[in-house]
Amino acid sequence: MPKTEVILIQNIVGLGGESDQVKVAAGYARNYLLPQGLAIPLTAANKRRLESLKQRRAERETHELTSMTELAKGLSKLTVVIKVKTGDEGKMFGSVTAGHIADEVKNQFEAVLEKKKIHLEHPIRTLGEHEVELRLHADVTTTLKVRVESLTPPPAKPEEVPAKEVAAKSDARKTDERRERKARPEPKAKTA
Repeated sequence: MPKTEVILIQNIVGLGGESDQVKVAAGYARNYLLPQGLAIPLTAANKRRLESLKQRRAERETHELTSMTELAKGLSKLTVVIKVKTGDEGKMFGSVTAGHIADEVKNQFEAVLEKKKIHLEHPIRTLGEHEVELRLHADVTTTLKVRVESLTPPPAKPEEVPAKEVAAKSDARKTDERRERKARPEPKAKTA
């Protein structure tokens, strides 16, 4: 299978980054990379263009690193509150996922955070405070505090009534029932 060398214009997963010089199958380059504008053929003129691509890539990566570092500093100080439905005993229905956390960060703090950058070992299934790892960049990681609260209020505890009061109430009820029976007129016997 013949190979050809191309210069990548954009990052391509599994192949390389912007301004990388790679060898690929001739058909892949001819039928996909070149028509899509993802790469340019390796020629003398394009080699000169390679320096400007490398400079643009370095500027972009530096900008990404600084913006993610600033975002990490800001997010590490915040606590995201997520309200969930719970049952009578305080047990959650469902779980909190990376998508829920990303949506709440956007709603509460107007910060855009991709859900793939939120690293959860497993979905959160309990109420309370949790620390979630954020992998914002290859060199930038931080933690975000997530507090999961219940939407439903906790059930009110029944007031304890002393046993003497319960006994007195039941005695009074029995007395009332006896009085009612005495006050009722006797049913008349039917004559045929």
